Amino acid sequence: MIAVARITNAPLSLDDHVSAVAGPAQGAIASFVGTVRDHDPSVDGRVTHLDYSAHPDAQGTLERIAAEVCGDDAVGLTAAVTHRIGLLEVGDAAIVAAVSSAHRAEAFDTCRLLVERIKAELPVWKREVLADGSHTWVGIA
Repeated sequence: MIAVARITNAPLSLDDHVSAVAGPAQGAIASFVGTVRDHDPSVDGRVTHLDYSAHPDAQGTLERIAAEVCGDDAVGLTAAVTHRIGLLEVGDAAIVAAVSSAHRAEAFDTCRLLVERIKAELPVWKREVLADGSHTWVGIA
């Protein structure tokens, strides 16, 4: 089941995602918070902020990925995932995901798969702005 799958420009809350997937049948909740860091190993210079942009199809793509990863409702997985767009400062959450299940292994495995699929498939790009005023685009082929 997908409790939340959204693209937003609002700040993200891990607590909201955990609450969305909690339930009496769920014995485990695994979560992931991806935050903006002050560096990129592939770029010289300090990152001051990121500016995320999303393709108009991003919302539908996120919903599809979450549905594919969680599979059939009979499995008992519940997911909540949000990717943020717009201007984010160092330390801000860019993506929050929480997955619940009856057992921890499924929650961990599914949460990781969900985040990896989003990273690989979601049409969201980021412009890294560096301390010297220069910038670089990430996610543009």
